[in-house]
Amino acid sequence: MRLFALLILTFFLLGADGAGAQSSSEDVIEAGRERLTDNQQAQADIDQLHEETRSLAERYQQMLTVVDDLTVYNAILARQIRRQEEEMATLERSIANAAVIERQVLPLLTRMLDDLEDLIATDVPFLLDERERRVEHLRELIDDPGVSNAEKTRRVFQAFQIEQDYGNTIETYRGRIERDGQTFSVDFLRIGRVSLSYRTPGGDAYGYWDQDLQEWVSITSAQRRRQIDMGVRMARQEMAPELITLPVINAGEQP
Repeated sequence: MRLFALLILTFFLLGADGAGAQSSSEDVIEAGRERLTDNQQAQADIDQLHEETRSLAERYQQMLTVVDDLTVYNAILARQIRRQEEEMATLERSIANAAVIERQVLPLLTRMLDDLEDLIATDVPFLLDERERRVEHLRELIDDPGVSNAEKTRRVFQAFQIEQDYGNTIETYRGRIERDGQTFSVDFLRIGRVSLSYRTPGGDAYGYWDQDLQEWVSITSAQRRRQIDMGVRMARQEMAPELITLPVINAGEQP
């Protein structure tokens, strides 16, 4: 009986110890699970922090590249700005010079027309009305505020070019002369500025301009008259050019 009670007590004690051991093992397992969960969360936090750090490093490198590009771009802009400033300074000087030139243009053109008018007055009197009207028209043009100085300059230089071309051309044209108090129509023959002759339409009278005498001189030589006739035909392109002999403006000889 005593033995049976001892066995029961032993079994009870052993049973009690087994239950305690099982409870302790479950606590250990649960704690391990919690530590594993904590470790997993910590690793996830570390991984996220690493990813954020890598992303920040990439953005930093990108920003460095942008800064380098901006530095180069700013240097280019700085050079362009310096060139533009130089061009602006050049333009400002040009504008200032243009203003000075603008004030000098009209007086210069006026003096040129004075010289042109003097030239016509002292030159051989060919196309006299046409040339004088050209100068008069140019003076009116210079006084016109609606015409640009560039156009005025072009027209004045054009007039000088026309005068220069007269020295290299041959022409015949109809006009009028005064001699011995009479005015009559004639056919003029001009060869450059070295010879200016005339004949009446009917061939009754011939003459040439003597620059020294400043008057018309009659031509009586039949041969000289035939030469003038040939010159008129050549100027009208009615015959091929040939060598002709005509009295020159300062011949100093009798026709």
